[in-house]
Amino acid sequence: MAAPEKQNTNGPTDTSSPLKHRPDAAECRIRTCFDSATWMKKFGKTKSTDNSSKPTSGSSNVIEQSGSSSHNDCPLDKDELGRNTWGFLHTMAAYYPDNPSKNEQEDMKKMMHIFSKFYPCEYCAEDFQQSIKRDEPDTRNQYSFSQWMCRMHNEVNVKLGKAKFDCSRVNERWRDGWNDGSCD
Repeated sequence: MAAPEKQNTNGPTDTSSPLKHRPDAAECRIRTCFDSATWMKKFGKTKSTDNSSKPTSGSSNVIEQSGSSSHNDCPLDKDELGRNTWGFLHTMAAYYPDNPSKNEQEDMKKMMHIFSKFYPCEYCAEDFQQSIKRDEPDTRNQYSFSQWMCRMHNEVNVKLGKAKFDCSRVNERWRDGWNDGSCD
């Protein structure tokens, strides 16, 4: 017997991008599927407001990032998770060996496939799985792997309506620092 069809009661949903929550998908109820504002609109506060167990310090727990305010001691939302994950993946690619052994090459390919199965944003994970089926991780050397990672990130950027990154500058951004010396 087929499951009853779910109706979208949350108003219009942009389904033009596979990285937007699809109304036909099972309702995701974890933070990593939503940005913080959407999470709060959909689910509101999920914990008690008792702050007695929170650490106290003289500094504020609020940080400003990309025009939105978030607490640095709260679970990551979809956007924060994405930014942090891409930072990790690009840094890993930047420090991948120039001459990896066959075992290292295979291990990194496996890591990318395993990563795509366990990424905590389900529809993001499914999209990444499809991407790496079309374009297998190129783990021949550091340059190839960094370029592959940049292509994957740019594919996501296009789906999200963001600008593409110039992949010729990937090592400058993620390993060496900008040529203008601003990272020194």
